[in-house]
Amino acid sequence: MASLEDLIPTVNKLQDVIYDAGIDTLDLPVLAVIGSQSSGKSSILETLVGKDFLPRGTGIVTRRPLILQLVNLPVDSPLINNYVEPQTASQSLSQNLGEEWGEGRSSEHYSRLNSKDKSSTVSDQWGEFLHMPGRRFYDFDQIKQEIENETARIAGKNKGISRIPINLKIYSPHVLNLTLIDLPGITKVPIGEQPADIEKQIRNLILEYVAKPNCIMLAVCPANIDLVNSESLKLAREVDPQGKRTIGVITKLDLMDSGTNALDILSGKVYPLKLGFVGVVNRSQQDIQEKRSIDDSLLREEEYFAKHPFYRTISTRCGTKFLAKKLNQVLLAHIREKLPDIKARLNTLIGQTEQELASYGDCSATTQENKAALILQMMNRFATNFVSSIEGTSSDISTKELCGGARIYYIYNNIFGNSLNSINPTSNLSVSDIRTAIRNSTGPRPSLFVPELAFDLLVKPQIKLLQDPALRCVELVYEELMKICHNCGTPALARYPKLQSRLIEVVSDLLRERLGPTRSYVESLIDIHRAFINTNHPGFLSATEAMADIVETRKKKLEVASRAADLKRKRKDADGSSSAMSEAKNGISPRIDSDSTMATSDTESDDEKDTKQSKDSFLNYFFGKDQRKGEQLSDMGDKKSIATDNYFSEVPEYLQMEALQIREASGEQGNAEHPELTEKEELECELIKRLIVSYFGIVREMIQDQIPKAVMCFLVNFCKEEVQNRLVSRLYKETLFEELLMEDQNLAQDRAKCLKILDTYRKASLIIGDIL
Repeated sequence: MASLEDLIPTVNKLQDVIYDAGIDTLDLPVLAVIGSQSSGKSSILETLVGKDFLPRGTGIVTRRPLILQLVNLPVDSPLINNYVEPQTASQSLSQNLGEEWGEGRSSEHYSRLNSKDKSSTVSDQWGEFLHMPGRRFYDFDQIKQEIENETARIAGKNKGISRIPINLKIYSPHVLNLTLIDLPGITKVPIGEQPADIEKQIRNLILEYVAKPNCIMLAVCPANIDLVNSESLKLAREVDPQGKRTIGVITKLDLMDSGTNALDILSGKVYPLKLGFVGVVNRSQQDIQEKRSIDDSLLREEEYFAKHPFYRTISTRCGTKFLAKKLNQVLLAHIREKLPDIKARLNTLIGQTEQELASYGDCSATTQENKAALILQMMNRFATNFVSSIEGTSSDISTKELCGGARIYYIYNNIFGNSLNSINPTSNLSVSDIRTAIRNSTGPRPSLFVPELAFDLLVKPQIKLLQDPALRCVELVYEELMKICHNCGTPALARYPKLQSRLIEVVSDLLRERLGPTRSYVESLIDIHRAFINTNHPGFLSATEAMADIVETRKKKLEVASRAADLKRKRKDADGSSSAMSEAKNGISPRIDSDSTMATSDTESDDEKDTKQSKDSFLNYFFGKDQRKGEQLSDMGDKKSIATDNYFSEVPEYLQMEALQIREASGEQGNAEHPELTEKEELECELIKRLIVSYFGIVREMIQDQIPKAVMCFLVNFCKEEVQNRLVSRLYKETLFEELLMEDQNLAQDRAKCLKILDTYRKASLIIGDIL
């Protein structure tokens, strides 16, 4: 267990370790100095150190956070006289800077620094920069110059700022152990070359430090402005509304207007803070220009508070010396309170970093046998993922979209099925096309019945319409398998990008290899159905049934037409009787003459017209004008019928003759759409059309069943069974092991970074373990 005085040096060691590794995940107890420009921050820090070492000037001078560690050094400390200047300082410094900050610094710069001879008498006060390990600065003007140079190196020379801190340690027997962070001064209006958003940049940088719970804020406020307008107190209140971790410092008390004082503020009556306010008197600009010593300014400050009529009552709680003691005590108490939490936080970070490191895999050299086993393991895992994605047993199943086997099922039943159902088997066949096919198939002789060859000629091109949807189904399944292949990687496999790319390449080659045979087989299925038109299929529409249905429907229509004609005749008779009675009442006797005969003739003519319209409606229905009924008849292909060798021979001659007589009785000499067609041709075309619809439905149903089966057999299942053998035969070769197991460079860098962070956390844990 270390003493209480060792707490601050211990935290300083932690800071060195953490910032040297370039990480800021550990919230260490610190004191952050915030205030507006020209509020006196630099004067307070220089007075605490007892040396002029901070750059001064107009505008923004502090453009990078300065982490200032004050180390109290006993007079008899061996560090004072046992120092040896490094002989290869410039080389080691350049290398270190290149690693830590990502930029190199010219060796001439370090040669220039090293060429300056320090005093022959070894001083008991010096400074060391973390970015220049092993180099002591006894001349504090050189410290000031190095701060300016290091600021310009990272933040540039255009008054920009940077969040990367500068770490400076000052060893002296005249300081108390303290750690402070000097942050850029708050500004409102850009001046000169300052960026337009400089206020926002500085504000965000300050909040990055003071928002951490373990940061104690030193809010510097000049006494010659209203406390309500203090930018530092406004900013502190945002992150510490209850004022539990804010120390107020009132500067420039000697510049207040005559007759005014800040006693109420220092007493906490105006703006209460748990840690209170401390008043100080800064060195004037004239004192700085005349290079008066800080010791003299401290004496004048004590004298000012001791003799002031209002401040002398609280003089023991004012001044820079009291501020240094207060900061030391507050920081010690804060560290002692937070160390257990820091220890627990470190343990958590160590565990998380170890898990992250394990995810990168072991980078140790492996034997040839281990490499072979590793590659085989990766292959098996890749093949297993490929198969499980298809079968739906993968552990990484997406809940956002269909994928793998579910997507293939959707292609079969939705995309492919809908595309087949959307095909109209006769949309591209006109009546003229059908008639021409019938004529061409009869040759020079007229036929008694519709020739079967015409049906074959017409139905085969329609079956060809099923080929494009079938081939598209194959393409969609192939694309989904390719997608599965590219998504079969694992985090462990990601370490070896060449192995992963080769695995994908081999499986992709297998899929492309199987695409050709699958397409060929699907095309052959279509050709098989076109090669032989099986009119003896039990589901094929019977011509006898079709004709019988036509005749039956015609009879029903004739009955309806007859009833309509009778009703119309009765209405006319009723109208005629009514007219005769009206004439008798008016003295007009009904005439029975040629006019009456004409009326009777007209009535008979109307009856004949009704009969004709009735017959016409049947013909319109039979020859396709009644689309709704035609669609119902086209569905008759689903019915069973008695198979025959020649379906046209099934149509009895009397049915054909009756259909023709009906057409002749209608009194029309042709179809309105095709006036050149004869009655027989119209009958033949309608029968062919209905039979095409029936047979196409049969073939479509078989294709919808056979294509998915073919794709599964020739493409999906074949690849599932062959994928592992193909991977082993192509990639399991000793000559390829070295190439395949080459790690990704980014991953190797991430592992190295993770190792460094883990080492840092373990060092920090050991440091804290010494005092807990």
